[in-house]
Amino acid sequence: MTGENKLRDPQYNKMVEEAIAHGATRRDLLRFMMLGGGAAAMGTSIFSHATPAFAQTPVRGGSLKAAAAVTSTAETLDPAKSGMVTDFVRCCSLYNRLTILGSDGRPKMELAESVETDDAKVWTVKLRKGVTFHDGRSLTSADVVFSLKRHLDPAVGSKVNSIAKQMTDFKAVDDQTVEITLESANADLPTILALNHFHIVADGTTDFSKGNGTGPFKLDSFEPGVRSLMTRNPNYWKPNLPYLDSFEFFAISDDTARVNAVLSGDVQYAGIINPRSLPQFENQPNVKASTSSSGSYTNLISRLDMNPGDKAGFVTGLKYLMNRELIQKAVFRGTSEIANDQPIDKASIYFNPEVKPKAYDPDQAKFHFKKAGLLGTPISMVASETAYNSIDIAVILQQSAEEIGMKLDVKRVPSDGYWSNYWLKEAVHFGHWLPRPTPDIIFSIAYSSNAAWNESRYKSEKFDNMLLEARGLLNEAKRKQIYGEMQMMVSEDAGTVIPAFKTTTDAMSSKLHGFESSPLGPMMGGAFAEYVWLEA
Repeated sequence: MTGENKLRDPQYNKMVEEAIAHGATRRDLLRFMMLGGGAAAMGTSIFSHATPAFAQTPVRGGSLKAAAAVTSTAETLDPAKSGMVTDFVRCCSLYNRLTILGSDGRPKMELAESVETDDAKVWTVKLRKGVTFHDGRSLTSADVVFSLKRHLDPAVGSKVNSIAKQMTDFKAVDDQTVEITLESANADLPTILALNHFHIVADGTTDFSKGNGTGPFKLDSFEPGVRSLMTRNPNYWKPNLPYLDSFEFFAISDDTARVNAVLSGDVQYAGIINPRSLPQFENQPNVKASTSSSGSYTNLISRLDMNPGDKAGFVTGLKYLMNRELIQKAVFRGTSEIANDQPIDKASIYFNPEVKPKAYDPDQAKFHFKKAGLLGTPISMVASETAYNSIDIAVILQQSAEEIGMKLDVKRVPSDGYWSNYWLKEAVHFGHWLPRPTPDIIFSIAYSSNAAWNESRYKSEKFDNMLLEARGLLNEAKRKQIYGEMQMMVSEDAGTVIPAFKTTTDAMSSKLHGFESSPLGPMMGGAFAEYVWLEA
């Protein structure tokens, strides 16, 4: 039976689903599907027990134990330096932003009472009154000016420095009013201010170990790479929030251990579980899984300024060698959408459907690798569990490469230290990105020529100019046209290969409620602790 016919064979598909249900590992499933001559069309029935959160009357009280998937001794309570989901969760629990994003992706006011402009260049921010920091100090415009200006100081090492640079002047008009002047017009400023890095800290803060913010929880203790303990802020300015009395947060890196911790009741919430674990929730009334759409992705990076990425044809060869359908079905168990090597997903109004992903074509890949003079040359490809699913994607790529005489060696490295020791530094390696709410944000921090997080060192003066032009436009049709062309440029010319956009799956106690999807990614963009509650 041919691979194509196997795809249409119900018995073959049933065999694959039964393999999953009986605990087949990812490696087992990959081997089974590849030897079978194709990728099975996975049935959706295995995900039927993934239930969304539903509305109930919130209950106040209780202590929550929550486990994330990754951890690092480099974890921080400084919002400007935060780079991991664990950082975002803690910062969202301790601080507030001027604006936040609703589940629809639109900005809403938080510490700001209003954010207004006449020309998209000079913005006036009116602050809420009666907001206090954990140490009792009142929030004023001085705190906002200090917090925003920090991102411009190279010594701070802000992760969003390239975005913040467009803010050229800050003025405390009075205690409750801030004026922000941009280098050029940007209609997205209210959305930008909702990014996790732009949490507001107290004026003059240099020691972040106390987590002194205006947020829903106060810090009891924090040990980077180990855990944090927080208790409800009794003076929180949002009525009735948070619902929880206390909140313990740590990481369990092993997926099986994280799932077992929920099943046993040791934790009430485990973030970002592997979809292969979903069958374990069948007929388990005390636990549930929640799936939500996500624009997050794991990407393969080839630096264009280093060998082999500087050889014409190498990156194109990788794109043709990426078996996206197999990755979608075998690695993500169907919980993903095939991507087209650029970071704007289908949920965005700016998504360009004309940008097509390169089809899996080993012959074309071989042609381009040969053109680059690299066919048969051993090339190291660095992967880690902390770049979610990168090891599995690397294995698929490695196996496909072997069939055409290409040698891709998978170098597996530990999660701890990956983002500081390997990411952005290795010639060929993997990254992982949480969704960003606007094209301007992701293009500014990951693809503009001067961006610190420009992973592949993609440089295009035309791209940079288009980025500036689109940023200030209030004409949505024109913006969409420009962003569409920029997506095509990134897909064709950048050294990043994005095979799929992922759906996030979380596991939790059936008594935990209040979860919603967030345009900022997993764990409600990091803010879940403020809004969830435990059923009595």
